[in-house]
Amino acid sequence: MPVEQLPLFPGDQPQAVLEHPDLNLDSSLDAAMECFHDHMVQQEYAENTVKSFLGDLRILRRYLKGSRPVGQISTQDLQGFLRWLQHERGKPCSPKSYARRLTTLKVFFGWLADIGVVPVDPAAPLAHKPVQTPLPRILYDDQVDQVLAVTRQMMAGAPPADAPDPRPHLLVTLLLHTGIKKQECMDLKLWHIDTSSSEGPVVHIRYDNPRQQYKERKLRLPADWTRTLAQYRKMYEPQETLFPCTARNLEYVLTHVGQQAGLPEGLSFEMLRWTCAVRDYKARMDPDRLRHKLGLSQMSWQETEPKLVRLAEPPVQ
Repeated sequence: MPVEQLPLFPGDQPQAVLEHPDLNLDSSLDAAMECFHDHMVQQEYAENTVKSFLGDLRILRRYLKGSRPVGQISTQDLQGFLRWLQHERGKPCSPKSYARRLTTLKVFFGWLADIGVVPVDPAAPLAHKPVQTPLPRILYDDQVDQVLAVTRQMMAGAPPADAPDPRPHLLVTLLLHTGIKKQECMDLKLWHIDTSSSEGPVVHIRYDNPRQQYKERKLRLPADWTRTLAQYRKMYEPQETLFPCTARNLEYVLTHVGQQAGLPEGLSFEMLRWTCAVRDYKARMDPDRLRHKLGLSQMSWQETEPKLVRLAEPPVQ
């Protein structure tokens, strides 16, 4: 959107200053894509969203047979591009991919119109047909109780466990209370965990990439997690990372817990992350606080929140 610059002298009229003064109707699609990339980074779009949007625009560029000036890209061009994706490209385009590429066009050209580069948004007339994707699987309260009963038995070495093993309980309670992603879990270092606070243990989620620093956060864990961690460290003796194994190893751990708990749909990182989010949502956690806890950008939250609303509804009897 053009920014209003205050006049230098009384009586002068305010002047609009473009957010990207180098962009105009004659700017190439490539030049606009570079500025759009910078805009998405500044607005804290998720890294995967940035890659997907730019990839979709590169497909548009191939369809247009070159980097056409943005002022020469019409609604008819975009309608032809969407038809080409579905029927003429020669590659399958799933409903989900089609919906995302349509979103890319609307976000990109809407942004160009908002900052005054093009006078009319050519993507505005495009019909948006939302795709209903399956809801994520979550654990209901009784299933959470079943899972925790199993991991406590494993930690105590009760039958059918052969020996005490605190790792399943440490992992499940970590994911259930923080909702962190699998890769965030694998990246945890021992010094990211602080058990010295009188208010209970906390875990710090860190990112090396400066562009992902908005995902960094401090998350609380239940007080008894400190005792589980001490048992785990005594048995496994981790030196640097909290879980010095592969992600596949931890997936096997969760699969085994799910089997022992009798879960028909199993147990996974994603299931525990969504279960954490739904439980926090039902507990009326502030939406922006929940978004931050999950490490989501504003764009990702727009897709996540409606799913949480539906998941929080009582199950059909």
